[in-house]
Amino acid sequence: MSNNDNTSSNENPPENDPRPKELRTPKSLLLVHTGHGKGKSTSAFGVMIRGLARDWKVGVVQFVKSGNWNVGEEKIGRQLGVDWFALGEGFTWDSQNLEQDKKTGAAAWNKADELLKSGVYDLLIFDELTYLLNWNWIETQPVIDALVTRPEHINVVVTGRDAPQSLIDIADTVTEMRNVKHAYESGFKAKRGIDY
Repeated sequence: MSNNDNTSSNENPPENDPRPKELRTPKSLLLVHTGHGKGKSTSAFGVMIRGLARDWKVGVVQFVKSGNWNVGEEKIGRQLGVDWFALGEGFTWDSQNLEQDKKTGAAAWNKADELLKSGVYDLLIFDELTYLLNWNWIETQPVIDALVTRPEHINVVVTGRDAPQSLIDIADTVTEMRNVKHAYESGFKAKRGIDY
């Protein structure tokens, strides 16, 4: 590895700082956690914990997960003062009425947009938002416009598979989780405390 090579190597630790010489502090960031691997929401809730530790006002909107799921991140988030909105209807393959689910998804985006425009939050997590965009349950461009024109102090984390290119283009940080191996491939159910 040459001194100017910023790629990682398993054999040698980096010798040069890979960051640009002139670093600045942003007023806020838009993060996108996408990909088919596990950890998109989990990573977002790690950011939630960091924000809470800095006394940030935090809100979460979940677009697929239902408020009936009793997930661990919601339990602890509420205990720590997070405004939590689990507005989804659950997995689409369990749905009895996809048209109603689509209306529910649109209503969830309206709530997210309201929170975004309120200006009271330091961090908003829009968990599973990409699914609504990919399924055409809501229009992509108004979401992009809302994220671009959000109050300048509001950090946002968007999660979900297959993030649209227009979302990737406006994001400051995009992380793609890649599936190498998943327990469900061996027939294991989701495990409380690990998966939810």
